[in-house]
Amino acid sequence: MLSFGFCERFCKTLRDNRKTIKFVLIGTTVSGVGYVAYREFYPSEVEAVTDRKKVVVLGTGWAATSFMKNLDSPKYEVQVVSPRNYFAFTPLLPSVTCGTVEARSIVEPVRNIFRKKRVDVQFSEAECFKIDAENKKVYCKSNANNNLNGQEEFVVDYDYLIIGVGAKVNTFNTPGVVENCHFLKEVEDAQKIRRTVIDCFERANLPDVSEEEKKRILHFAIVGGGPTGVEFAASLHDFVNEDLVHLYPGVKDLVKITLLEAGDHILSMFDKRITAFAEDKFQRDGIDVKTGSMVVKVDGKEISTKELKNGGKITTIPYGMAVWSTGIGTRPFIKDFMAQIGQASRRALATDEWLRVEGCNNVYALGDCATINQRKVMEDIASIFKKADKGNSGTLTVKEFQEVMDDICVRYPQVELYLKNKQMHNIADLLKEAKGDVEKESIKLNIEELKTALSKVDSQMKFLPATAQVASQQGTYLAKCFNRMEECEEKPEGPLRFRGEGRHRFKPFRYQHLGQFAPLGGEKTAAQLPGDWVSIGHSSQWLWYSVYASKQVSWRTRALVVSDWGRRFIFGRDSSRI
Repeated sequence: MLSFGFCERFCKTLRDNRKTIKFVLIGTTVSGVGYVAYREFYPSEVEAVTDRKKVVVLGTGWAATSFMKNLDSPKYEVQVVSPRNYFAFTPLLPSVTCGTVEARSIVEPVRNIFRKKRVDVQFSEAECFKIDAENKKVYCKSNANNNLNGQEEFVVDYDYLIIGVGAKVNTFNTPGVVENCHFLKEVEDAQKIRRTVIDCFERANLPDVSEEEKKRILHFAIVGGGPTGVEFAASLHDFVNEDLVHLYPGVKDLVKITLLEAGDHILSMFDKRITAFAEDKFQRDGIDVKTGSMVVKVDGKEISTKELKNGGKITTIPYGMAVWSTGIGTRPFIKDFMAQIGQASRRALATDEWLRVEGCNNVYALGDCATINQRKVMEDIASIFKKADKGNSGTLTVKEFQEVMDDICVRYPQVELYLKNKQMHNIADLLKEAKGDVEKESIKLNIEELKTALSKVDSQMKFLPATAQVASQQGTYLAKCFNRMEECEEKPEGPLRFRGEGRHRFKPFRYQHLGQFAPLGGEKTAAQLPGDWVSIGHSSQWLWYSVYASKQVSWRTRALVVSDWGRRFIFGRDSSRI
C-alpha cells in the first residue's frame, strides 16, 4: 500500500509537467482501516519559487482584504501588517450599535481568509508608524502591550508596498469632539455606543434623577447627515421604539433624537427624491433634523452650534450621548509619508490611475487613504493630436479621431462622461459643435479647434467617494494586476495607451458604481441603483438584506448575520449592556 510520503516524492519528479497533477492517495489509519484521500498538486506547489517578491500590505480593511482575497500568484511572499487581526463588514456597524446584529457576526479573522491561499501569507498584529520609501522599509510596533519591555518595534523590508489603512475620523479641530463624542468607524466604536445607549436609559431610570436631567440624558445627538449618521439615527429610533420603550416605560416619552447637518439637506449625495423622502419620514417619526447647523464646540453636557440660516446665531443643545459621523481625515504616519514624498499639501495620498503613489516606486495606495489624481485631457492635447494625425497633415478628420477615441475614453474617462451629459452620441457630435453645422465627412480640425472642442471636458472630473464599494473594487483590480505582473512587459504610460508607442501594460482603474442604500428605519430602505433607478420602501429593504448577506466575506459571517436578523424578528433586539 502506498504511503503519502511516496506519492508526494513521486509528484516532485513530475515538476516539469505544467498541467495540474491529480492523485488518489491511499493510506492507512492507526487501526489499520484504509481510506481514500483526494489531493491536487499544482505546479506552483510542486516547484520551489526562489525569486519571490516581498509584498507588504498595510491594513485589513476593505481594500487590503479584497486585494488579498484575489491575489493568486505564488511568485509573491506577502506580509500583512494591521493593528486588528480581523476584517469587519463596516456597512453593518449601525446595526451593531443597536443589537440588530452582533459584533462577532460581521468580523472574520484574517487568518481564516488567508490560510487557503496559494500565496505565502504571514500576518503581524502591529501598527505601522513610519514608511521609508527610499530604502523600501516599513517601521512597525506591536499592537499588544503585555510584556515587560513595552511595545516591541520591528522593521519589514519590501519590494512592493500596498497601503490600505483607511482613514481616521475628521473632527475639523472642533473643540471637545475627541473628548466627548462617540465615533462610528470601528467595531469597538459600535460596541461602545451600544453600551452607552443602555447606560443612558439605566441612569434616567434611577429614582433620584430630576425630570430635566432625564430629558438631557435621553437626548441623543448625531452630528452628520451622511449615510452613516442617517442610518444610525434610524436604527436608534427603531431600537428605542420597538424594544426599549417596553423595558423602560417610565421614561419612554422623554427620549429625543436630533440629527445635526451643516448642509442644506441630509443624504446630499443621493437623488433628491431620496433626500426628500428621508427628511419627511424622519419628521413623521419624531427625529429632529436640523440642517444648516454647524457644530462649533462640544462639552460634557452641551453642544454649541452655529445656525447658518439665522445669521450665524450660536445655540446650545443639551445631550446625553453624542455621535460624530462627519468627514474623514488622514492618519498621522500617512501625513509624515506624504511630507516625505512631496505631497504635504494634499488631503490624501495622490496616486495615478494604476493606484501607484506619485513620487514613489513600487508603492501603491487604495481605499480611503488615497485619491486618484486623474490626468487632464488638456495637459496631453498636443500628444493626442499628434497620435491621431497619422498623415502629419496638421488637421484631423472625424475618421482619424474616431480611431483613437476608444483609447482616449479609457485614458480620460471624463470625455465619455462629458459626451453622456451633453447627450452626444459620438465624437462627431462634439466636433460638429466646435466646427459648426457642417457635414460630418467634411469636418477637419486643427489643434486649436480641437482644444476648443475639448476645453470643457476636464470639468467633468470628480473624486471617487470614500466608500467600501470603491475600496473593494480597487483591491480586486490591483490583485489582478499583480497576478499578471510577471507576464506583461512593462512599458511607460503615454497619452494613448493601447496603440503605438507609450502604451501601458494594464488598463487604468475604473470605478463601476453598483448602487447605494440608505436604510431609513421601520423596515424601509432607499435604494439608488445604476441607471438612475430609485426605489424606496419595504421591497428595497429586502433587497438590502439580500445584497448585504451576499457581500459577506465568508459563509460563516453570512450565516451569522442572517441568523441575527431572524432572531431580531422573533425575539427583538438584545438590551443587555454586554
